[in-house]
Amino acid sequence: MSRRYVAQLTPQEKVNEVFRVVRKQLRTNRNGILYLQVDLADRTGVITALRWNATPEDAQAFEPGDYVRVEGTTQVYHGGLQLIVKRFSRAPADQMDEREFVRLTAADLQRLQNCLLELVRSLTDPALRTLAECFLADQAFLERFRQAPAGVKYHHAYPGGLLEHTVQVMESAAAMANCYPQIDRNLLVAGAFFHDLGKVEELAAEGQLAYTDEGQLVGHLVQGVRLLEQKLPQAEELLGEPFPQETLLRLKHMIVSHHGHYEFGSPKLPMTLEALALYCLDYLDAQVFFFQQHLAEDRTPDPSWTGYFAQIGRKLFKGMAAQGAEDFSPSPEE
Repeated sequence: MSRRYVAQLTPQEKVNEVFRVVRKQLRTNRNGILYLQVDLADRTGVITALRWNATPEDAQAFEPGDYVRVEGTTQVYHGGLQLIVKRFSRAPADQMDEREFVRLTAADLQRLQNCLLELVRSLTDPALRTLAECFLADQAFLERFRQAPAGVKYHHAYPGGLLEHTVQVMESAAAMANCYPQIDRNLLVAGAFFHDLGKVEELAAEGQLAYTDEGQLVGHLVQGVRLLEQKLPQAEELLGEPFPQETLLRLKHMIVSHHGHYEFGSPKLPMTLEALALYCLDYLDAQVFFFQQHLAEDRTPDPSWTGYFAQIGRKLFKGMAAQGAEDFSPSPEE
């Protein structure tokens, strides 16, 4: 019998299926009653599952990264689908096909890595290319980079998400540089490569997606600059000369300013063309992912509009329904 994927689930559907646990929390409602909230994933997406009247023993029965069989019923809540669980039971990992539960397969990661290498090799500035290649030659770092998420909830929040996000921003940077010749292509594409490297230290990829202690206290912008400085002596040795100071300063500025606003966590605002362009491209990629994900997950009965998303303060347009399209058609008399 074929499985039912997250993306195929519909409201008020009885579910008896195996998923991978992304995160779990034992929480208390306003009446002081415990409930278990678990994010469950397969290769098509993530769904939040709730087990009411849970016990600490229920929460200890499995951990993030485990496979669990879930019995329950779906329902719509704030426009999205959630799963009300009757029973969780741990499923044997050795009987699972991992490809059914990950957003990016090993083949996907290799394809993205190949794209990354090609983009780095397209850099014609010897200093920037050498510095980037120092990271790619570090196999331990590269493996962490391949497995890291780009976030814990908002965008690309799955193993390999950081690699996918980075490649997409680099590809957009290369295209933007063709449209705006006044922008330094080498600096913009290299900045896109370096901008989120600190996330390999900010985020924990093993088990539950979460921030590390240093990630919470320091953050990936500062961590990224530190990683850059750690590789600098190796790059200078390979170059046989000091790294150009202005190039280094511009690159660091791009890392610390790429969130674009103080309230978004940037210690500095973009003050160069390349820093401004990087902020726009990074924001665009994250927003496109966010919109696409919510359009796909929305289960509001309205065929044309999603439910209201408090996080962005608006509904999203899904498209004109067949009936709606007829309503806008001119009558024969017109």
